[in-house]
Amino acid sequence: MKKTIFQFTTALALLAAAGVANAADCKITVGLVMELTGPAGEYGQAGAKSVEMAFRDINAAGGVRGCDLVTDTRDSQSQGNVAVDAATQLVQVKKVPVIIGGIISSVSIPILTSVTAPAKIVQVSPASSSPTLTALGRDGKTNGIFFRTITSDALQGVAAAKYAIDKGFKKLSVIHVNNDFGVNMVAEFSRAYKALGGTIVSDTPYNEKQSSYASEVTAAMAGNPDGLYLVSTPVDGATIARTWISQGGVQKFLLNDGMNSPDFIESVGADYLKDAYGTSSGTSPTASTDYFMKNYKDFSGIEPSNPAADRSYDAGAIVGLAIAIAGSDDPDKIKDAMYRAVDPQGTPIHAGKEEFAKALGLIKDGKPIRYEGVIGPVAFDKYGDITGPFRLWKITDGKVTTDGEMSTDDVNKLQAQLNK
Repeated sequence: MKKTIFQFTTALALLAAAGVANAADCKITVGLVMELTGPAGEYGQAGAKSVEMAFRDINAAGGVRGCDLVTDTRDSQSQGNVAVDAATQLVQVKKVPVIIGGIISSVSIPILTSVTAPAKIVQVSPASSSPTLTALGRDGKTNGIFFRTITSDALQGVAAAKYAIDKGFKKLSVIHVNNDFGVNMVAEFSRAYKALGGTIVSDTPYNEKQSSYASEVTAAMAGNPDGLYLVSTPVDGATIARTWISQGGVQKFLLNDGMNSPDFIESVGADYLKDAYGTSSGTSPTASTDYFMKNYKDFSGIEPSNPAADRSYDAGAIVGLAIAIAGSDDPDKIKDAMYRAVDPQGTPIHAGKEEFAKALGLIKDGKPIRYEGVIGPVAFDKYGDITGPFRLWKITDGKVTTDGEMSTDDVNKLQAQLNK
């Protein structure tokens, strides 16, 4: 009898140990399609690390349904066709309920139209700002599954135009990347800039990853502009800026958000960028902002000022909390939970282990939460868009420094004025 009891007790102990092991091994996988290499590689590397940091913090707080959030990260190589292949494998083979990515619009759009929208899998982009993404939602082509944690270029173009006029850019040449992002950004900018009294003397598109941009620069220099509006990425942008300078172009630049990059500044040379200005989606600082700025570099080895870093953390945090709220891996439930993770009526939640533990407790009790992220409190509209302020910046002594801000209300008022 004693032998039987001993054997039974041992078996229970083994089963209990196995249960603990299985709980520890429990994982919920989220797909990441990021631009780890190619022209946007700097952004994607920062974005991937930010999502990993958000998941680390949620896991340290207890995880989701007792499971750890993990990423299956694929490199889009900054190319839409590569991104589609990666996303297809993540959805069809790995069966992920969510894809975070891409960073640039020319990657996010083909993922959305070819993979996630048809499969009704939630997709969250931290940094794709093309107005086309809104149009796809408005036309009923996204199945309501697309979200982004960056404002649309329809608004950034307006902010950039006003900033250009304020900084004395009266006649601009434009060189822009010839993709959905570049074309739409320049279209929105041009409309507002001309309405505010500015003149565009030339508009020159370029194709990515060329060894030389001499012909594009020569075309852009026609008309004696008083500055260059360069819509690009750090690697190609540096090549174009160096060519512009070497050909005698005026050393006064207006730059898009992605050019807020230490690599760009170092490659061009700070001495040539003393009159360089730019716009980026801004932040409304919260406790999350402070937490991220203090901890991100230690985690990632990357500066927290990287354009994709802050909003990628928020994308990861909102996705993790949405999966917890959904209570399952059902993409349709996660889609609905994305809105509930930022419920304006919910208890404010910020970044970090302690705050996420608080959030998970509230979720367990069926109470609403409002994640107030690194970029500030956000809410998604029915197309997955957010609104927010814009940061106005300049390059000073080789560093990007804040020069001011246009509030959400300021941008909306100017937009309304221009639409009259």
